Amino acid sequence: MKIQRYVAKDMRSCLAQVREALGSDAVILSSGRVGDEVEVVAAIDFESQRASIEQTAARAAPAAQPRTAENAVRSIDFRQAQTNAQQQKRASSQLSPQVTTDFPETPVRPPAESSLADEVKGMRRMLEAQLATLTWNDMSRRSPLQAAMLKELARIGLSNDLSGSLARKVPADLDFSAGRRFALATIARTVQVTGDRWLEEGGRVAFAGPAGAGKTTLIAKLAARWVLRHGPRRIALVSADAMRIGAHEQMHMLGRLLGVHAHTVYDIAELPELLQGLSGNKLVLIDTAGASPRDPELARRLRLLTQMQSDKLESTIVLPASTQSGTIDEVIARFAVARPASVCITKIDEAVSLGGILSALVRTKLPAAYISDGQRVPEDLQPARAHTLVARAVDIAHRHHATPDDETMQRRISGAEHVGT
Repeated sequence: MKIQRYVAKDMRSCLAQVREALGSDAVILSSGRVGDEVEVVAAIDFESQRASIEQTAARAAPAAQPRTAENAVRSIDFRQAQTNAQQQKRASSQLSPQVTTDFPETPVRPPAESSLADEVKGMRRMLEAQLATLTWNDMSRRSPLQAAMLKELARIGLSNDLSGSLARKVPADLDFSAGRRFALATIARTVQVTGDRWLEEGGRVAFAGPAGAGKTTLIAKLAARWVLRHGPRRIALVSADAMRIGAHEQMHMLGRLLGVHAHTVYDIAELPELLQGLSGNKLVLIDTAGASPRDPELARRLRLLTQMQSDKLESTIVLPASTQSGTIDEVIARFAVARPASVCITKIDEAVSLGGILSALVRTKLPAAYISDGQRVPEDLQPARAHTLVARAVDIAHRHHATPDDETMQRRISGAEHVGT
């Protein structure tokens, strides 16, 4: 084993020296500061490395053995055994030709190779964990404000990329409170909103989203708000949800309660003809069928919505705030076929974090139209405002005590690129 000591002005330069001198298989034994410089003690086991290389070379190119008479006989016997096995296999397939399999034979990895691969993976995970710990500790010493901002933004639930970008923008001469206000204000300036456009100007809006997102309840709230402002005239409700049992009846019941006309189509392809007959209405709210993002039929329905956008029809994605961040990204990606013009956020009262929603809005630049935070119709609805969303995100994180520890931050920073630059 070779042990070396490296000294540099910062941790990054020191790790670069270790990598250049000992390679990527080096293991960090200790780290610390010597005056204004960083000291790292690293080691590498050349004997184990050489043994692994020799073992791999032996498997890849085995040494040729002298072809003695005994070896020749064994080779002939082996070829004869192979020939017999092939003949038996052909005979078996002729006897039972109907028995087939679609599963390819999986090559079996030798035990030694599997053990070596597992060992390499384990060493890599250990090295990555050590590097993440060193990086986080070094950042906490060099840039305490940046580290505090990363932890605060992680508490809200923002993604790694967005947290790192915001933390780098915070001026270094601010204290924590001022830096926190700066970061939150930056998010609020970045999130786009549409305002109360539909209830003021009208429009033809198709509500798309996963099953259970709250599309029908959202339409009920919007329709009730319109009736309170403008009366029951010049508004129409359309149910295009032929998947959910009772969806059409629910829409017609809502229409009777509000005194507005409700219509039904059993397929998205029937919408253009219906919309022509509803040209005299100023606001048309269309409830589409909820579907899983992986539904193979979803793409066809969304493409039909896209083709109808020439008829002044716009689509919006209904996103429940209680959905996990990864699922939010998948929903937006799948429903992007419909070219949505906005996002409506529902079930804020059920969410444990709004970081995933805020991260998606910043990344996709889709404006938020309305937010719904309860079941009451029409009280629990308001036009989306960026500062309100950010304030709700902070309040939810505070109520759920979502403060990440150093170990969590180390895992996050190991997956974020260029956070410390």
